Amino acid sequence: MSKKVLIIGAGGVGNVVVHKCAQVPEVFSEIILASRTLAKCDAIAANAARPVRTDQVDANDASQVTALIEKYRPDVVINVALPYQDLPIMDACLETGTDYLDTANYEPPEEATFEYKWQWAYHDRFKDEGIMALLGSGFDPGVTNVFCAYAQKHYYDEIHTVDIVDCNAGEHGRAFATNFNPEINIREVTQKGRYWENGQWVDVDPLSVRKDIDYPQIGRRASYLMYHEELESLVRHIKGLKRIRFWMTFSEQYLTHLRVLENVGMTRIDEVEFEGRKIVPLKFLKALLPDPGSLGPTYTGKTCIGVMFDGLKDGRRKQMMIYNSCDHAKCYQEVGAQAVPYTTGVPAMIGAKMMLEGTWRGAGVFNIEEFDPDPFMADLNQYGLPWEIVEGKSIEL
Repeated sequence: MSKKVLIIGAGGVGNVVVHKCAQVPEVFSEIILASRTLAKCDAIAANAARPVRTDQVDANDASQVTALIEKYRPDVVINVALPYQDLPIMDACLETGTDYLDTANYEPPEEATFEYKWQWAYHDRFKDEGIMALLGSGFDPGVTNVFCAYAQKHYYDEIHTVDIVDCNAGEHGRAFATNFNPEINIREVTQKGRYWENGQWVDVDPLSVRKDIDYPQIGRRASYLMYHEELESLVRHIKGLKRIRFWMTFSEQYLTHLRVLENVGMTRIDEVEFEGRKIVPLKFLKALLPDPGSLGPTYTGKTCIGVMFDGLKDGRRKQMMIYNSCDHAKCYQEVGAQAVPYTTGVPAMIGAKMMLEGTWRGAGVFNIEEFDPDPFMADLNQYGLPWEIVEGKSIEL
């Protein structure tokens, strides 16, 4: 069985997806990479292990994406473009009857918010067309969702609390830089924190709740409560859930720079007048900050991303953690990218592989935890993201 894949987006994650698909020729027989900037696609293709076709597309324009899909007739489209572009690409997949996969949910450009409602609204149309959309096949969301499904299937009768924890303990030597698209990263970090408890959502001020969490292979790090889109889908699918939260680490240096930028208005996403032109301050800031793809050569240290569970098994309380630790330098040696895009790109390839092999199938729009986690978990070990379980691990300990 061999299939054709179209990858849209030539940033750091797109680079990883191309490299990882190229490593599995028995599934991905032909790879096409497209983005707004053809030169970025060509640069990635030049370093791939086997031939990759490249093309140009404005993913904001559904008609252009439709024409691109009709030109190549892929079996699946992997969307690793900007979250603003999810809906145009989904529209093109509907128009052409093509399966769809992404790594992050849709965000409207004019509002910094995470909600699946826009993409979930496509379910009936995808179902009627007989095609599949797999949402959030990155790491968080993505692998963390699969960790939850795996724990629920094998280790728990009821999961009462879930804490998703994301630590990047790497060092890149820059005064201030983001590990993925600066515009998306800063929009995410500066919005209100949110968690789910006892059947309702609770909002808190941005980065106002802190815990010092002990991360395997890294140690104790200051971690801040945030909102992340996987919380919204997991509350639908975890049995007995009473609370779910998401935590991420930030250095004091990062937070100091961020506060200054917020205070002077550089993180605004609305237009302002500047010398007779309208500009969005955050877009201007993005142009000034280091390209996340440039951080790889000097990046050292590790990431640790996982899920801590507390619940019941056979009437007894059970606490555990499932996690992955990824080394920045080793990722760069393999695919020319640091660990943050690596941990997103590998699961995107695996999700597409699950679809193309027929291991995960369905008509409609699905979140990744709705499918059998076992084959995905096996592929994480095989394709570069091995996971481990720590018994008795809890965020409260």
